[in-house]
This record gives sequence, C-alpha cells and structure tokens, in this order.
Amino acid sequence: MPGVLLGDVLPNFEADTTIGKIKFHDFLGDSWGILFSHPRDFTPVCTTELACAARLTDEFKKRDVKMIALSIDSVADHCAWSKDVVAFHPETAASPLPFPIIADDKRELSVLLGMLDPDERDKDGMPLTARCVFVVGPDKRLKLSILYPATTGRNFTEILRVIDSLQLTANKKVATPVDWKPGDDVMVIPSLSDEEAKKIFPAGFTTKELPSGKNYLRYTPQP
Repeated sequence: MPGVLLGDVLPNFEADTTIGKIKFHDFLGDSWGILFSHPRDFTPVCTTELACAARLTDEFKKRDVKMIALSIDSVADHCAWSKDVVAFHPETAASPLPFPIIADDKRELSVLLGMLDPDERDKDGMPLTARCVFVVGPDKRLKLSILYPATTGRNFTEILRVIDSLQLTANKKVATPVDWKPGDDVMVIPSLSDEEAKKIFPAGFTTKELPSGKNYLRYTPQP
C-alpha cells in the first residue's frame, strides 16, 4: 500500500502551492519540516487548525522547522480560503498565511504518501485527505507520523512538544518519558551501561528501584 514509514526518505515531489511550484527537498533545505494535510478548504475544523498553525509560526521557526500544508483543493481555493483562516483568528495577523499550501487536486501526492481517508468522501464519492502530520528531519527522513480522522482536530501544542523531543533525542542518548516537557528530567536509553552513562551525563542519573531488580528506570537532568 502506498505510503511512507518511519525512517523512509520522503519523495522529492514537485507540487503547485500558494507560493508557486516547489520541489519538496529544495523547500526544506537543511531544516526540519512538518507536512500536514487537511480534508478540505472552507470547512470548520480545518479553518481552526490552520489558524492555530499560523499563530504558532514563530514557535516552529525557533525550532528550525519549515511548515507546509496540503489538501485536494486548487491553488485558487487555497488562496481564497486563506483569508477566512486569517479572519477566524485575529492573533494570526498574517495575510497571506505564513506557510504554503500544496494543491493536490489530482490526489496523486495523497496516494503516494498514504494520506487519504476512506471514510470521508466528497459529493462525487472521492476520498478526502485525512489529517496527517509528517515531521521530517534534515536528512529528509520521516521522524514522526500521526494520522487523525477528519472529525478530530489536531493539537499543535502537542506537535511542538513532540518536535522538541525528536530534536533532543536525535543528538543526545536519552528518551523522553510520559508527559515530558522541555526542561523536565529525561531517561537514559537502555542500551547505555551505567559506566557509559556516568561518562556521558556529568550531572549523574538516578535509578528507580523496582520489584524486578532491573535497573532500567534511570533519570537524568535534560542535557
């Protein structure tokens, strides 16, 4: 089945967007990227989502993450709908939107990336794009994939939290536990021995005693 898996290199597709034709890899450059699809322009949940994404643009920029959206509508529809998105959320204060939207009106890219929702269809019975989130690393590989149904809007604050975790753990030998937030303690990855961990983490680590007697729950301050 078409689609991309964690670790796969995203195709260097060419697409028409609200800022003109792009090639995906050129658009990303050496940055991280987030590609997020939505079912349709001029629909309520999608409007709230893109307004939120626009409002958080500076937060994504701080993390060197380039944003790009996608749906099966035309460039003309994207441009017209963008005005509604901006008007919906006064805090957005950006017109046009601060990120491009891909026009996948032939559904070729949605099929290639596995983004179509079989349960949501247009008046002609054609499937709409689901609410996909792809986070792509500077190496153009897929680091995170989240798929929401059309009826459930995304939480972009959670997406930022996940990006913080991805960027931290890409460079440090740690993992982030449940409900972790930047600045919280992190966990030493199981593949490191205690001796190796002592060398890597000068602040040391704390081991939680467990009934099994296994010393795998090791916390350390965020490096």
